[in-house]
Amino acid sequence: MDKARVRSLVNKLADLDYSGMYQKDFLETWYKTDDEIAATFAVADVLRALREAGLSTRVFDSGLGVSIFRDNSTRTRFSFASACNLLGLGLQDLDEGKSQIAHGETVRETATMISFMAETIGIRDDMFIGKGNAYMREVAAALENSYLEGVLEQRPTIVDLQCDIDHPTQAMADMLHIIHHYGGVDKLKGKKIAMTWAYSPSYGKPLSVPQGVIGLMTRFGMDVTLAHPKGYEVMPEVEAVALANAKTAGCAFKRTNSMEEAFEKADIVYPKSWAPFAAMEKRSKLYERGDQDGIKKLEKELLAQNATFKKWECTEKLMKSTYQGKGLYMHCLPADISGVSCKEGEVAASVFDRYRIPLYKQAGYKPYIIGAMILLARKKNPADTLLGLLEAGSPRVR
Repeated sequence: MDKARVRSLVNKLADLDYSGMYQKDFLETWYKTDDEIAATFAVADVLRALREAGLSTRVFDSGLGVSIFRDNSTRTRFSFASACNLLGLGLQDLDEGKSQIAHGETVRETATMISFMAETIGIRDDMFIGKGNAYMREVAAALENSYLEGVLEQRPTIVDLQCDIDHPTQAMADMLHIIHHYGGVDKLKGKKIAMTWAYSPSYGKPLSVPQGVIGLMTRFGMDVTLAHPKGYEVMPEVEAVALANAKTAGCAFKRTNSMEEAFEKADIVYPKSWAPFAAMEKRSKLYERGDQDGIKKLEKELLAQNATFKKWECTEKLMKSTYQGKGLYMHCLPADISGVSCKEGEVAASVFDRYRIPLYKQAGYKPYIIGAMILLARKKNPADTLLGLLEAGSPRVR
C-alpha cells in the first residue's frame, strides 16, 4: 500500500474548513460549502484506499446505522448498509409496516425510539413532492429536541438517501466518478455535461436525480445543459440554484427542449427519465386526498404523454455527436434498456452494454461517499481518525 498517497489525501483536509459538518445532517448539497464538498470527496477516497489495501476502517466499536426506505431501492439501500459496516456500525432497517407507525405512532416518537444508540439515520423518501425533504427535517427537529432535553445521549445525524428535491449521495458519487475519470477537479473546467430527459414506459420517476446533478455539477466550472420536452420542467427553485452556481463558477447553465442539441459535443451525457414537476405536485395532492380514481386517471394521462416522446432515447447516433464521439455515458441505474428491460426505453442496448463497466464503477463510489458523510458528521477530528487507521494498519480480515 502507498502510505504516502493516503497521507497526501488526508493532508488535503488540512487546507479545508469542514468543521461545520460535525454533528450536522447531510441534506441538499447546495447547503454545503465548497470545502465541505471537497472534504467529503477526500474522505471517501481515503476510505476506499484503506479498504482496497485490506486495512480495517472500523472507527466505531458499537452503535447503529438506521435506515428508513419509503421507496424501493437496490444500490442506495446496499450502499448505506455497506457504509455502516465499513465504519463498524451495525445496521437496522426500520420496516414501517412492522412498527407501531401503523398504530398511529408519531414521527416525533418514532425518531426518538429508534435513536437511543444510533450514530446515523439514512432516509429515502422521494415519492411525493413537498413530503420527503419535509419528513427528513421533521425527524431532524425531533432528534434535536430529544437530545437537548437529555433523552438522547447523542443526536444521530441524518443522511438524505434521496428525497423529493435532491439525491445527494447519488450526485456526489456521480461527481467523484467524473473527477476520477478525468484525473482531477482541475481538469473539469469547460467540460460540457448534458442532463437530459429520456423516454420511459413508466411515468412516476422522481425529479431528484436531474435536480441533484444540476445543483452540484454547476459548482465545478462545467457547462451544464438541462434538456427535456416541453412540460417536463424540474423545480424552478433548483434551476435557480444551478444558475447561481454557474455564475459563481464562471460557467454556463442552460435549458433546451432538444436532446440533439444537448448531446452535441458533450463530454458527459446523463439521459434519465423523470416525471413533470407539475404532474408530481398534482399526484401528491391526489394521494393526500385518497383520490384513487384521480390517481389512475393521471397515470393514464402521463403514460400517454410519455409515449409521444419515444424518440428521446440515447442512441448510437446521438453518442457519435458527443465530443470526438467518445462522450461518457452515465446513469444512476437501473436504466430502461430498449429491447432488454423494456420494448422501448431510455437507452439503446448497444450503448448501455458498451458502458456497463464504467456504470458499475460509477455506482461503486456511493458506499464510500455515504461513509464519508457519516464519518465527517460523527468524528470531530476526521483527519486524525483516518491517520490513526493508517498507522494502526489493522488488517480487515484476520
